[in-house]
Amino acid sequence: MSKQNPTSNEETIEQNKELGIWEALIPVFALVIMLAYNVFVFGDAALGGSNQFILLLGGAVAAIVGVFNKVSFDNMVEEVATNIKSTAGAILILLMVGALAGTWLVSGIIPTMIYYGLQILNPTIFLAACVVICAVISVATGSSWTTSATVGIALIGIANALGISVGMTAGAILSGAYFGDKMSPLSDTTNLAPAMAGTDLFTHIRYMMITTVPTITLTLIIFVIIGLNIDPSGAANTQNILNSIEAAFTISPWLFAVPIIVIYLIVRKTPPLVALLLGTLLAAAAALFFQPEIIAGIGGGNQLSFYTAYKGLMNAITVDTAIETSNAALNDLFSSGGMQGMLGTIWLIICAMVFGGIMDAIGALARISKALLNLFHTTFGLFASTVVSCLALNATASDQYLSIVVPGKMFAKAYKDKGLAPENLSRTLEDSATVTSVLVPWNTCGAYHSGVLGVPVASYFGYAFFNYLSPFTTLLFAAFNIKIKQLTEKKKATV
Repeated sequence: MSKQNPTSNEETIEQNKELGIWEALIPVFALVIMLAYNVFVFGDAALGGSNQFILLLGGAVAAIVGVFNKVSFDNMVEEVATNIKSTAGAILILLMVGALAGTWLVSGIIPTMIYYGLQILNPTIFLAACVVICAVISVATGSSWTTSATVGIALIGIANALGISVGMTAGAILSGAYFGDKMSPLSDTTNLAPAMAGTDLFTHIRYMMITTVPTITLTLIIFVIIGLNIDPSGAANTQNILNSIEAAFTISPWLFAVPIIVIYLIVRKTPPLVALLLGTLLAAAAALFFQPEIIAGIGGGNQLSFYTAYKGLMNAITVDTAIETSNAALNDLFSSGGMQGMLGTIWLIICAMVFGGIMDAIGALARISKALLNLFHTTFGLFASTVVSCLALNATASDQYLSIVVPGKMFAKAYKDKGLAPENLSRTLEDSATVTSVLVPWNTCGAYHSGVLGVPVASYFGYAFFNYLSPFTTLLFAAFNIKIKQLTEKKKATV
């Protein structure tokens, strides 16, 4: 599960017989060119707002193409509204994650995780441990989003303290988180893909293991090798860091109760919004008990009173909060933007949905998928066209669910005509759509994870090995006809 309110299985994909393939690609080419130049000019600061406006300009180009192809402006606006509505759950989750991060900081939960983590996680095995820890949490919760917002934040903090690259760490976190997002029966994408392809959930999960187990194994091996060769600059200074954390916060293992309760609630299928809200409120209560002086200081006073407690907690939940320590590195680490810190990511998601909505309304998404389907006539070509379609939709529609729904609807009949079992399609959708969404900065998943972890997509892209190896694995198996399940033996003989 990556966010709330996934695209419905009954969603209508707009068709437009008058739209040619080159016309459908005009907004895509325009967007890519504009984004490339914008990033060249602004660098990492492009995500501060200029990329968002470029997405709106891309939507404007798509709207012009739509007008010339007899698509009414009202229809385009209606589709944009539908797209933005579908992200309401994701936006609320982002706001609650900001609130959670703020209260988990001032309550001492994140500092406590870092404190004990520094003593347990050896730098050599740290990256591989990140993959395993996040994989377990994500399988249990079915949510890569929740995994990033809880243990992911703490692991980034430990990496900072150890002097290990946060780009590497984020790549390891997301590799593990998306393994669980793919394989957990609690995940909405794991349920959506077989529904679109026409197979059942557990057949889909069993069939995914064929490509997923080798990919996650290779990912772990890579991170073990990297761990054996890195020289963490912070390792020698660990005791000084531990002393600084103890001086600034009251550290107690009892603080682990809050994240354990949150994870338990999600495993019990409590809606993520409810679990995150309860996690925020429990952390706020813990802050009053364990860190009264910190809360009073944030509230503008020297002693804890109802006034300073209320003001301090509300500041931690909603706006920038920073806790000063005797260690300069920790000062950067122990800061949170609260709900306010998530507004840039929300802005990006809304603008991405404008572009994706207009592309869907003018029939461009359907036209591009159909063109890809017509390009290939072999079994491998069918798999390749599915992968390319999913990748293209992650970049153009900016939504993970559309990247599953559109190709799922477009390719289901083609797989059946080839005599291929539907789980071939459902597995390919997950191997290419689910896991690569986090590699696109303006995709809802890329925007979310980079915002929550505080690591730009460009920094972790090269280290999210599981995410970009998965499409290659599924294509490799297709190319060598490894475990490609047929509908019947009779059909197999005719393919």
